[in-house]
Amino acid sequence: VPVFLFVAAPYIRRYVAGGRCKSTARLEGKVVIVTGANTGIGKETARDLAQRGKVIIACRDTAKAEAAASEIRAETGNQEVIAKKLDLADTKSIREFAERFLAEEKELHILINNAGVMLCPYSKTADGFEMQLGVNHLGHFLLTFLLLERLKQCAPARIVNVSSLAHHGGRIRFHDLHGEKSYNRGLAYCHSKLANVLFTRELARRLQGKFQSSRVTANALHPGSVYSDLVRHSLVMTWLWKIFSFFLKTPCEGAQTSIYCAVAEELESVTGQYFSDCQPAYVSPRGRDDETAKKLWSVSCELLGIQWD
Repeated sequence: VPVFLFVAAPYIRRYVAGGRCKSTARLEGKVVIVTGANTGIGKETARDLAQRGKVIIACRDTAKAEAAASEIRAETGNQEVIAKKLDLADTKSIREFAERFLAEEKELHILINNAGVMLCPYSKTADGFEMQLGVNHLGHFLLTFLLLERLKQCAPARIVNVSSLAHHGGRIRFHDLHGEKSYNRGLAYCHSKLANVLFTRELARRLQGKFQSSRVTANALHPGSVYSDLVRHSLVMTWLWKIFSFFLKTPCEGAQTSIYCAVAEELESVTGQYFSDCQPAYVSPRGRDDETAKKLWSVSCELLGIQWD
């Protein structure tokens, strides 16, 4: 068995690594925002895109964001890698980020909603939303709303939402959206990732419109099972991730589908789709439920106090 594993190891690793983004598209004169890009797949996404154009690293922890930006600037030679504060667990911070960005930057071509929390104990955001739904869905919903006009002005533009295979286990529990009646940290994560898929679907539908396209696309993706600190809230998952790290993607491998959705030339007019390993992937029946997507949109607007028609 050890000999077999030794021989098979490179093939196993190649299989685990999954698809790679082969596009060499340049982004000169273009601006990209990547949320949660101080670590994990977000950082690797920013690292790749910094070799192509200007990247804004939007993170809650400004010290870690600046450290990541500094590292990427040194490595790529691109001085246009900028760290900005964005706390997706606080709508005030999201509004302040958007206001500053719109005042300082005249262009925005790609928005990658990458940041996320996973398996955290029950807690609420500054606005009283259940943390995983609040950060993973509602925070990015509001951010996209605030930046959408700039994306339209700079079209063709892309919105990339990092979801997960976990959306298959999700349900939108409108009767208990914030888990106040019952809460399971694993299921709450699944619910939030399903929300990402439904948001993408409804956003794409609205952007296409009845009469003309805005030339802004919206796609979602599953990055794969990645060895990162996303599981830090669960001791069991942290140990499992360490034990089975050989069978997990590296953050660089996990970033490939995000990069693909952001730059691949063949996706310029593709919208409302879900990808994994740089190719279209199966969406759960709940993730294809247009009525739930419309209702989630309406409820999200209500919770955030916005009108988004």
